[in-house]
Amino acid sequence: MPPRPPHRDPAAGPSQRQLRVAEEVRHALAALFERGDFRDPELLGARITVTEVRASPDLRHMTAFVSGLGRDVPAAQFAALRRAAPFLRGQVARAVRLKYAPELHFQPDTALDHAARMSALLRRPEVARDLGPPREDGEE
Repeated sequence: MPPRPPHRDPAAGPSQRQLRVAEEVRHALAALFERGDFRDPELLGARITVTEVRASPDLRHMTAFVSGLGRDVPAAQFAALRRAAPFLRGQVARAVRLKYAPELHFQPDTALDHAARMSALLRRPEVARDLGPPREDGEE
């Protein structure tokens, strides 16, 4: 029997398979949110965007990062998303062929908020002064 290859280093980041499957799940979730076939009144007409999905190494857990179009998802809709997770899991299992239907976890996407904070910091006068071109008189 040939020797087994060494396990992947978790610090190396996700494997190509994890990335590919997570992207397929993201597309499946986006299609579900676009159709809006929900029984929960909190999710009817909800404008939810799936910005990213991250897969666990065994592909049994998927974390979906969601946001409202340009704004945060209201708390009531977020709670409704968590209640609808079993239904969404079944729908994803039909759309993406995997050995196991992944358990879905939802997290708010804070990347846009972080980018806005960084942009505001970079526009501050003291930072702009430090990032500006060097002065010609030799002073800093």
